[in-house]
Amino acid sequence: MDFDAIVVGGGHAGIEAAMALCKLGYSTMMITQNLDTIGKMSCNPAIGGMAKGNMVREIDALGGWMGKLIDATMIQFRILNRRKGPAVQSPRAQADKIKYQLYAKQVLEKEPRLRLFMDTVVDFIHEEVAPKDGIRSSKRITGVITERGHQICAKAVVLTTGTFLNGRIFVGEHSASSGRLGEPAALGLDQGLRKLGFSLGRMKTGTPARIHRDSIDFSRVEEQWGDSEVVPFSFDASPLRQEQVACYITYTNPSTHQIIKNNMHRSPLYSGKIEGIGPRYCPSIEDKVVKFPTRDRHQIFIEPEGADTKEMYLNGVSSSLPEDVQTSFIHTLAGLEEAVIMRPGYAVEYDFMDPSQLYPNLETKLLSGLFVAGQTNGTSGYEEAAAQGLVAGLNAGRYLAGEPAFLLTRAEAYIGVMIDDLVTLGTKEPYRMFTSRAEHRISLRHDSADLRLFERAREIGMHDDAAWKNFLQKKEGMLSIKDSLAQRRLSEADVAGKELKINVDEIFPKDKAYGKTFWQLLKSPLVDLETLRSLDPQCFGDFPLDWYRQVELDVKYEGYVVRQEQQIVRFNRMEHMRVPADFDYQGITGLSNEAREKFLKITPLSIGQAGRIPGVRNADLALLMVAVARRPGQEALDRSLSEDFLQASKTFEEVTIGSDDGDL
Repeated sequence: MDFDAIVVGGGHAGIEAAMALCKLGYSTMMITQNLDTIGKMSCNPAIGGMAKGNMVREIDALGGWMGKLIDATMIQFRILNRRKGPAVQSPRAQADKIKYQLYAKQVLEKEPRLRLFMDTVVDFIHEEVAPKDGIRSSKRITGVITERGHQICAKAVVLTTGTFLNGRIFVGEHSASSGRLGEPAALGLDQGLRKLGFSLGRMKTGTPARIHRDSIDFSRVEEQWGDSEVVPFSFDASPLRQEQVACYITYTNPSTHQIIKNNMHRSPLYSGKIEGIGPRYCPSIEDKVVKFPTRDRHQIFIEPEGADTKEMYLNGVSSSLPEDVQTSFIHTLAGLEEAVIMRPGYAVEYDFMDPSQLYPNLETKLLSGLFVAGQTNGTSGYEEAAAQGLVAGLNAGRYLAGEPAFLLTRAEAYIGVMIDDLVTLGTKEPYRMFTSRAEHRISLRHDSADLRLFERAREIGMHDDAAWKNFLQKKEGMLSIKDSLAQRRLSEADVAGKELKINVDEIFPKDKAYGKTFWQLLKSPLVDLETLRSLDPQCFGDFPLDWYRQVELDVKYEGYVVRQEQQIVRFNRMEHMRVPADFDYQGITGLSNEAREKFLKITPLSIGQAGRIPGVRNADLALLMVAVARRPGQEALDRSLSEDFLQASKTFEEVTIGSDDGDL
């Protein structure tokens, strides 16, 4: 069996990688251990959240599938952080997890260029090649070997093993070789990776217990409904009208914490059985009790796993304690005193690859044609995995076509921030995306993802003519709205005898409001576009509501955006100064040994990436810039570029200090 490409794994990363390769025209095989678990949500039954929802919309703008899958299967929708600034607002949806994975499988099965195959990949086939075209690797992948002895040939392979690579689960004293509870681990492939020279480590993640809905006392928990207006994740979708279900909230208490403390010696996390590092930003309840001893309670969300199941997910009490302990502490929670546990919480430990062994296109440095995505790279979360899978699939297609890599910068997308963090900094713990990781987050709003990325995706073949036509209509419509705002001026006749939500004289000094453009009026935090449209409905045309809202945010945050765009220009100049993958760092006179070692390990593909490597001094970077500029074909290095670098470095340090609680 020969294919253009092979995708190993059928999780969220594998789905996006396979569909991207097929959309680009390549025959692709997806090899997964169980066809019935394609797209399975191993942990929480939700898509989106802080920064994660932004990435889902970016995936959609790039031609991916996660947004469409959740739009078709959501059972509750919310915009998080509505009371904060737009840069930290994100969409999140509860999913019917069974319908989600069934729909994902149907999408894959209907793709004519894709073949699904149930087996386990245990090794790679490769050949020796002479390094060329700036690539240092002397090996090139040519296929895979499966557990049942199949040798399947392909010129590109995308590896997305999730938590299954040498995975082991823990429930108290019990442990077993598994990638998910009741599902076998992927064994053998770790040996093949080590044999090729890859560095692997161990990481840990976990999931909470699921309980039976009928065993909950709903009179003792808080009800939480979603937003009445459902905003689609996909830019192709019309307004959604799904019937929504409620989630619920309860809290731990001192009794809960005492039971956990009394049994900490039985936790594999604290007894030494688990060696892997767990996620900092999604800790187990054991970690919360130990690391936050002064907290007398922690919030727990009770979330339905679907419309046709009684299983309820306890978001916030991930645990690997023994089952009897889990039962005891869950019964201390208000409303869950009689809770019936259907599945216990557990921890899973698995092998991951140090992501600094990858180029920014997610191709490995040691084996040409092998791309890696998802939790195999040390990330956590469905959204992070899907985003990497899409980029890996796109670049596997570019590799097959002999085209330049498709790279996203930190200024273009949260996806670009994530990948740059991974390949430049590596990770010692499961990586999770946050808005505070993005220095340009005011420009990376979830509603603007299509305007940032759609055209780039169109250029490489990820959008058809119909989608392109719709996108152009939106751009033209938004320009029309903005033109109306800039041209229309407020007169006394506009407000005479009308009851408005605003008092113009209170917003602007008396007699100075009239004559101002609607654009100027909209700058005030007390004025919204809905009010201005009510003064002259015909002036602004008849467009979808989300277009007006996007324009309103563009106008209100214009000043912030302009300043950020000036920073982006500086950063982009550094990103566009390319460093060949085979660059001779040994030949740079005066370079510190520390910088030389780090450049050789990370292999930065731009001066900008080199400057973000921890411990690299400005003096070392200046030497690298001079050496790169002297290569034939490079533009002359001038003083202004050096000054831009120094300013960009200072700006980067300033804007990355913060948290997701900021209004920007």
